Amino acid sequence: MSESTFLFQYVLHLADDVLILGHRNSEWTGHGPILEQDIAISNIALDLIGQARNFYQYAAQLSNEEGISATEDSLAYLRDGWDFRNCLLAEQTNGDWAKTILRQFFFSAHQVDLYAWLAKGNDTTLAAIGAKAYKEAIYHLRWSSEWVIRLGDGTEESHARMVRALDELWKFTGELHTPVPYELWATGAGIGPDLSLLRLKWEERIKNIFDEAGLTYPSTQWMQTGGKEGRHTEQLGYVLAEMQFLQRAYPGCEW
Repeated sequence: MSESTFLFQYVLHLADDVLILGHRNSEWTGHGPILEQDIAISNIALDLIGQARNFYQYAAQLSNEEGISATEDSLAYLRDGWDFRNCLLAEQTNGDWAKTILRQFFFSAHQVDLYAWLAKGNDTTLAAIGAKAYKEAIYHLRWSSEWVIRLGDGTEESHARMVRALDELWKFTGELHTPVPYELWATGAGIGPDLSLLRLKWEERIKNIFDEAGLTYPSTQWMQTGGKEGRHTEQLGYVLAEMQFLQRAYPGCEW
């Protein structure tokens, strides 16, 4: 596989992660527990979708250089599920507020280090996107961390919901730091980070917040993977059916 193909797939992976997670968060708009947090989760969704657009624009540029006619819209709205490279964690259902919060926390705890690395990497376009996205990820991490502590160390009911969310989501977290070929290439090219190093920082961050929240860091080692190579859970199909409907029903719409 050529270097340009590896780069294209790597950028698509970055874009797909935040597009799918952003869409999931957007499903809370108008349904948040209180108005302030309804606005907060909606703004986070907008941040993530904005990041996705930047990545897709770069991916479209790369595809056109390879003679493939693609746009940010076609990449987001006209690919099938097996073409998406997002982590399985991003596509999981919202569930209750605790599950949504924990999903965002797991992702943000990873993204702050990922974007910080991209910002100093060898690819100037990814560096620019990463520098901007890093500032947003810092807020996302602070917001989700506070909620994990609030719910985990709150009432008996809120704690139980966090424990249930952890049971449902933990098996998808390992994929964040399990590299696939295009990520290994990106690391070697100085474009992407070494995920094993990011894992250490992620684990430390998770454990610190869990200690404050009164949550037990799981000992489970088995993890479900495959999303970064196009093997997804059934949940992605439901996301795409809703997200892509307008573009497929009225072809030619632009972002």
